[in-house]
Amino acid sequence: MRLALLAPFLLIAALPALAEQTPDRAAVLSQAVNAKVIAWRHDFHQNPELGNREFRTSKLVAEHLRSLGLEVRTGVAHTGVVAILKGGKPGPRIALRADMDALPVTEQTGLPFASKATSTYRGETVGVMHACGHDAHTAMLMGVAEALVSMKADLPGEVMFIFQPAEEGAPDAETGGAPQMLAEGLFRDFKPEAVFGLHVMSSLNAGQIGIRPGPTMAASDRFRIVVKGRQTHGSRPWNGVDPIVTAADLIGSAQTIVSRRTDISRLPVVVTFGAIKGGIRYNIIPDEVELIGTIRTFDEGMRQRTFADLKNVSEHIAAANGATVLTQIPDQLGNPVLVNNPGLTARMRPSLERAAGADHVIDVPLTMGAEDFAYYAKEVPAMFFFVGATPAGQDASQAASNHSPKFFLDESAMGLGTRAMLQVSLDYLSAPRP
Repeated sequence: MRLALLAPFLLIAALPALAEQTPDRAAVLSQAVNAKVIAWRHDFHQNPELGNREFRTSKLVAEHLRSLGLEVRTGVAHTGVVAILKGGKPGPRIALRADMDALPVTEQTGLPFASKATSTYRGETVGVMHACGHDAHTAMLMGVAEALVSMKADLPGEVMFIFQPAEEGAPDAETGGAPQMLAEGLFRDFKPEAVFGLHVMSSLNAGQIGIRPGPTMAASDRFRIVVKGRQTHGSRPWNGVDPIVTAADLIGSAQTIVSRRTDISRLPVVVTFGAIKGGIRYNIIPDEVELIGTIRTFDEGMRQRTFADLKNVSEHIAAANGATVLTQIPDQLGNPVLVNNPGLTARMRPSLERAAGADHVIDVPLTMGAEDFAYYAKEVPAMFFFVGATPAGQDASQAASNHSPKFFLDESAMGLGTRAMLQVSLDYLSAPRP
């Protein structure tokens, strides 16, 4: 991050004094909107929409923001919604972000408001579920907006509310998400001093908040490899070139990229194959097999070396089997490493501790998951924190993870998330200015 940008946050050293003046305001405001936040989340959960298709979700968000009297822009990066709150007093500008999209996952939670929605993804009919908690993120930010508007006359500064589509990635051949919002001028006329975001996480218990300064979530890149053989009858494999066997060799050999070629004593790297598609009949060797997957890294040099190693393995394994290979490594723009600005994170941690209690704010390790919030963090100083989703008393390490069809959110997490985001916002906006 650009160290020169840390200077504005030195002002936040005065936050303890502010905390003594308004110790309960965030708690009172969050409690006032809590029932609405839960109701909104139930609605969004029961009616999930995939990335760049959040038509109903964005319509409801925009209607709510307009009802609050805010300036609202719609259609940003296809279905994104942006609103600006101008406080009654002079002060800094900040941005708060929530993501709205769901995943191609068939829900298995048994909740009374479980999703029964289906859609089309990569040419196949799939279930659709808010298996990552974006429904809660959207509902919480709607509540934060309402709470801050309720004190508009006394609020210093300005707040941008960002309701973002396609955090999980845009559909094939489309653009979307945070980079598309920025490309369309999100911060052109309103440049915030800081941007804040949160994510509910099954690996933490309800009541806990996780935070980490510096590199926090991995860079994420997709890859696509097509192994091309020659079709033949399954009873006469010698008359063709088997792309299925070649693909199996390739997948096995690719495991050595991390285990034998990468110095993981420095930083972790992950290479994962997520889908294999090839063939349609039991006794026909097909012409080709498609492999898709993800690469996760924290260092640009390691990232580029992993790309090169996977391409090298693919081409040589294919040649050894008499096949050819088409590689797209990566196949589209990936997410960079999410970096929490160290100065901002250190100065706002007391706000998180006020919201959750100091004993409930914990330091989290590097997270191999990725977030396109990283693009905002490349533009302005950012802080992204995690809110526990697994019920207290349950072993969070054994809970169904985010993206699981059984992902479960303890709804008390939304009260804490709303309160924490309000506390961070109020403390930053109210810090004494020079």
